[in-house]
Amino acid sequence: MEYDVIIAGAGAAGLVAAIAAARKGKSVLIIEKNTKAGKKILATGNGKCNFTNLHQTPECYRSEDSKFAMKVLSNFDLNKTLNFFENLGIFPKERNGYVYPFSEQASSVVSVLLMECERLKVEISYNEKVKSVIRPDFTVVTVRPDNTEAIYYGKKLIIATGGCASPNLGSDGSGYQLAKSFGHSIVKPLPALVSLKSPDKFCKTVSGVRTQAKVTAYASSKPLSQEEGEIIFTDYGISGIPVMQLSRFVSKALDKKEEVFLILDFFKEYTNDELKKLLTVRCSQNPNKTLEEMLIGLFNNKLNYILIKEAKLDPGLKCKRLSKADINKLAGQIKNFKIRISDTNSFDFAQVTAGGVSTSEINPDTLESKKKKNLYFAGEIVDVDGTCGGYNLQWAWSSGYIAGSNAAK
Repeated sequence: MEYDVIIAGAGAAGLVAAIAAARKGKSVLIIEKNTKAGKKILATGNGKCNFTNLHQTPECYRSEDSKFAMKVLSNFDLNKTLNFFENLGIFPKERNGYVYPFSEQASSVVSVLLMECERLKVEISYNEKVKSVIRPDFTVVTVRPDNTEAIYYGKKLIIATGGCASPNLGSDGSGYQLAKSFGHSIVKPLPALVSLKSPDKFCKTVSGVRTQAKVTAYASSKPLSQEEGEIIFTDYGISGIPVMQLSRFVSKALDKKEEVFLILDFFKEYTNDELKKLLTVRCSQNPNKTLEEMLIGLFNNKLNYILIKEAKLDPGLKCKRLSKADINKLAGQIKNFKIRISDTNSFDFAQVTAGGVSTSEINPDTLESKKKKNLYFAGEIVDVDGTCGGYNLQWAWSSGYIAGSNAAK
């Protein structure tokens, strides 16, 4: 069977690529290994699908080439994305810049994409995995669960198979091998937007504690990046949006065997001197309270205990016996709490992949391969990943639409 465009992957990028190509009158086939399309879309935003964000800056996208993502997004930007989905029936709801469908159902997004594919007569072959692509270009060989094979011929090929994150949703990294078969280089895929593991024993004591903090990641004592917001201690380490935002840089540093740690500032509103004055006043007002009792009302009780212990102080020490040096130690822990990082959680728990097909080998204006004519890439398979807040889906929509539009030329 022959098609103008064959797309490997019926995720966010693949579905939009199919629509863009089919709207130009091209015959399109999507090959999908899962039994359903858009499984990863359904899991986004806790099922509510935060499908883009009103705040779009270069800092929201990460890659070996920091300018690549914005070059692509300039050709299919936020406004075009919102218009695209409104025309399909998705009425947007905005909350602090985060954009959701008004229905607050991720299934709505998948449904309208599939309805448009059906209207445009896009064919979707489920339960088939691309095994290889052979000559004449592009002869696509697929395999089904019963090990039977099928062969399709496409004039153009778009690889939108995703990365390695959340393999339970179908991302198995198989697209990297396809890319390699065409001579492409792969920036090593690593887990991103993922929680971090720590060998520090205090993590189990404070497991479940949520608190606000400014978080700075360090590798070999050099700062990597900084975020702030609510962090969550777990029995294995630390999580929360600020931690997940930093995880890409941590993954890369750990992969280089660097010593990685985080410094948490639990009282970013105050300077170190201001905090010392605050603690001194609290102690003078409550001379007969213990050190642990004095901290009640500032932080979670479990965290209070750990802050005191890490400062090498006695939780039962009376405030009236506290020295200036003791106050300095306690303030130091509150403002500069260190947690060592030994690993990230696996791809099973990662929201996205850092790494992928090198952007240096892809034309940002068309997303066509510089190595192979009529071959295109879209979505997470490319070495671009976004921060939390709808950026990874925005990248999927933009890259998918541009790849599909240009493959149809």
